[in-house]
Amino acid sequence: MNIKFYKNQGGPTVAVHNRGIIEQDGYFFRDLEGTGELLPYEDWRLDVETRVADLASRMSVREIAGLMMYSPHQMVPGLAFGPFRYTYGGKSFEESGAAPSDLNDQQLKFLSEDGIRHVLLTRFSDVDTVVNWNNKMQSYVESLPHGIPIAFSSDPRHGAGASAMEFKTEANDVSKWPEGLGMAATFDPEICRKLGEVTAKEYRALGIAVALHPQIDLGTEPRWMRIEDTFGANPQLVTDFGKAYCDALQTTEGSVNGWGTDSVCAMAKHWPGGGPCEGGRDAHYSFGKYAVYPGDCFEQHLKPFLEGAFKLDGPTGKVASIMPYYTVSWGIDQKNGENVGNSYNHYIINDLLREKYGYDGVVCTDWGITDDQAPDVDDFGSRCFGVEHLTEAERHLRIIENGVDQFGGNSNIVPILEAYELGCAKHGEEWMRQRFEQSAKRLLRNIFRCGLFENPYLVSEESQQIVGCKEYTDAGFVAQLKSVVMLKNNGALPIKERVKVYVPNRHINAKKNFFRMMDEAKDLPGASRAVIEEYFEWVDTPEEADAALVFIESPLSDGYSKAEREKGGNGYVPVTLQYRPYTANAARECSIAGGDPREASNNRSYRGKTNTAANESDLDLVIDAKKRLGDKPVIAVVRMHHPMVMAELEPYADAILVDFGVTQKAICELVSGKAEPQGLLPVQLPIDMDEVEAHFEDMPLDMRAYIDSAGHSYDFGYGLNWSGVIEDERKARYVRN
Repeated sequence: MNIKFYKNQGGPTVAVHNRGIIEQDGYFFRDLEGTGELLPYEDWRLDVETRVADLASRMSVREIAGLMMYSPHQMVPGLAFGPFRYTYGGKSFEESGAAPSDLNDQQLKFLSEDGIRHVLLTRFSDVDTVVNWNNKMQSYVESLPHGIPIAFSSDPRHGAGASAMEFKTEANDVSKWPEGLGMAATFDPEICRKLGEVTAKEYRALGIAVALHPQIDLGTEPRWMRIEDTFGANPQLVTDFGKAYCDALQTTEGSVNGWGTDSVCAMAKHWPGGGPCEGGRDAHYSFGKYAVYPGDCFEQHLKPFLEGAFKLDGPTGKVASIMPYYTVSWGIDQKNGENVGNSYNHYIINDLLREKYGYDGVVCTDWGITDDQAPDVDDFGSRCFGVEHLTEAERHLRIIENGVDQFGGNSNIVPILEAYELGCAKHGEEWMRQRFEQSAKRLLRNIFRCGLFENPYLVSEESQQIVGCKEYTDAGFVAQLKSVVMLKNNGALPIKERVKVYVPNRHINAKKNFFRMMDEAKDLPGASRAVIEEYFEWVDTPEEADAALVFIESPLSDGYSKAEREKGGNGYVPVTLQYRPYTANAARECSIAGGDPREASNNRSYRGKTNTAANESDLDLVIDAKKRLGDKPVIAVVRMHHPMVMAELEPYADAILVDFGVTQKAICELVSGKAEPQGLLPVQLPIDMDEVEAHFEDMPLDMRAYIDSAGHSYDFGYGLNWSGVIEDERKARYVRN
């Protein structure tokens, strides 16, 4: 592409592909409006608020509605199958002969017809392809009215551990770091700050200017499938980590106000805290839509926002965007007494977030909350919690009236335009126009702040030097090493290099996946043989081995069963944190929250019901290895998605390492003694499932922890190094409260 770059002395570089350049007062400006006259929003010398107000006033209602939408998940090149399907000239990518970086039919439509300017990037084949795709996308919108550039965004993509607990992007080419709980296990906010700095550099090199993270929910509910993406359960630790990350992500060094070409707008989530989901069931699904507060700890869940994301130490001051969670925050609405999804709740968004706490940045809903209900409670979607009776247009209007600016996952402009008409009839056209312009200003402000109106283009050679460079990869690997927690070591670790190691294969039974489709049972290798053989001699049987290295996962289970419902039950089963069959005799007889138009009862109790982890055989691997190796060491390496009951496992392992998302190479570095464990538990590991049932979903660190055979309590802040229990300033700083 013939992109022309113009360097301004003492000012930004501006770039155009199919628009003209205005030269005035010895400076260069992009002629985005195509008038040949320098307009206020085109003048980079003016302050952002002046530019934003000028452009918002020029935009039609339809153009503003386009700003208020988010594209579906974009893969480069696009796939012709799966939940996100794309065509190129009506054909699949393979049939079309298109280049991997070409725009597909769906992208051309949502950019031109719908006016979308916020595009969610997920997977891409390589850096060069995504750079060229970025440039083609930006060139295309440059020629459209007002030349508003695209703000590309991404879900977290730096995690080293693959997870099926939510639809996430992959760490394709970027440096690899621990998942959220792993970062928290370092107990060092400066490591999190470094991750924010690296993320910003690599994101901007990929064209990404908005991060749909961090997740600063308090991880108070151990059964929640998204706890692994949090910074744990300690309010102060989560606050400090969230603050450090957002600060680093948004700050361009040397800029007067902190914003600039190195900045990435953070979207902290999920207001007002998605952690206290009843029974551990997640609100992506109707069967998990309720957040409950039996411990009266609502205010603690606000702390990471009020004292962290809203009070950054750096010059950007506060997080650029906020995302409310899907949940119905049960019993929290003190004004209207409504139990509806958070974005629909006027008290939670308008009265608290906007008015009481004065947040004036972008508020974006979580994904797909305005669609109609799906037929079944167990279907993926159906997130219009509490407002099922409203039309799509009425739902959009209600959200807009609350002070929300953007609709995550909605690329259909029609109900937004219909909401505008309903609003005009209700409030008057002047009020509605002003309300739309208010959201337009907030959304445009973030695009201006990141310098995209001057230069949205990338240079492939420069991007390839940044993304996944050795400096960032090395920093991520160091963080991985520091995040692993050693729970137990009876002298088994470290083991010498080149000893004979047995690594058993794994089996996972059929289970529901994130999209509520059934995954077939599968067998998979315990570890990569190539990685293991860098350090040890691989043997195929335990009888040949000097030690066993058993890679497993924390128990995988699901809190809803359509089969149980079809047998006459209510469908609710316990989310279990143990491997063996668990019967919930100590569960609540009546749920705190409940109610759905498709359910006959408001009681979501699962008391007396039994569930078994899909990976129950992981426990058998450890027991079998101990039986067959005898006195030889058995080292269990647990990929911990969430806290678990260790009583089943601990007696059979000579050493236990817990990782919250690291590479197997990092594990081998620790096992072989090339590195020393430093991680501390950012959560509690409960004594048993009865303790889990007795705890309050909203209360931080309220469980009794498991005590192992050496007398060590697997409580918050616990961890071992080669010398024994770690007692240092990190642990003293974040005391259990």
